[in-house]
Amino acid sequence: MSKPFFKLLTELSSRKWVSQVTGAFARSRASRMFIPRFAQTYGIRIEDAEKHVKDYKSLNDFFTRRLKPGLRPIHEDETRVVSPVDAMITGIGDIKDGLIVNVKGQDYTIEELLNRSPRTVNYKNGFYFVLYLSPTDYHRIHSPISGDILEKEHVLGKVYPVNEFGLRHMKRVLSRNERLITFIQHHTGEVAVVKVGALNVSSIQYVKPLPKTLERGQELAYFEFGSTVVLLFEDDMFEPRPDLKLGSKVKMGEDLGRFLDT
Repeated sequence: MSKPFFKLLTELSSRKWVSQVTGAFARSRASRMFIPRFAQTYGIRIEDAEKHVKDYKSLNDFFTRRLKPGLRPIHEDETRVVSPVDAMITGIGDIKDGLIVNVKGQDYTIEELLNRSPRTVNYKNGFYFVLYLSPTDYHRIHSPISGDILEKEHVLGKVYPVNEFGLRHMKRVLSRNERLITFIQHHTGEVAVVKVGALNVSSIQYVKPLPKTLERGQELAYFEFGSTVVLLFEDDMFEPRPDLKLGSKVKMGEDLGRFLDT
């Protein structure tokens, strides 16, 4: 099939109601029977899950599973920023005059990613990561830093796929999809954690209760099916780990880089 045909199918399936219907089934008890096949298809290590696979009430319950304690240790050096998720790096680099350049061939403005927030000015020449979570990955999102939640915003939008095809062939999906944006204040500066919804993601949920102050590695939110987190660092705040590059895979709690004033 041609690329235009796939794009048309994606456009038609990007309506929120499609993901809502899919999500309703994934939350139903009837979906339990699909958990073993789902885990086998995507190579998910069920032995890492907090509970036995038979104890999950639905496919969604399994998908948003916690892991056994100790499987994602948090980097011990407090001067280091840690990955909020298990993911592949699909974008990394300096923000230049408010522009993120060439994420799978497309450019994004910080202004559109942050829904024209007044805080946009803080990130004009900062640093960014785009972290893609596949269905295989652990889907809970943790805080990359210790700090206070300054502000949060839920941005309604589409649910285009954020995989290779979606990022490359659909128009600026990271800034058109549904997003939960959390601004966190560290003593060094401010970090924006942008959680981007995707095809078949019925919702992005904050943990409850959501604390005002977060510790590095503390749970912040979770995806219902695969998606992407965009991390934005304020100007003159952050230096990445030198070996990280496009295609690198990281685990939650792994070192991403250091604060510049330490």
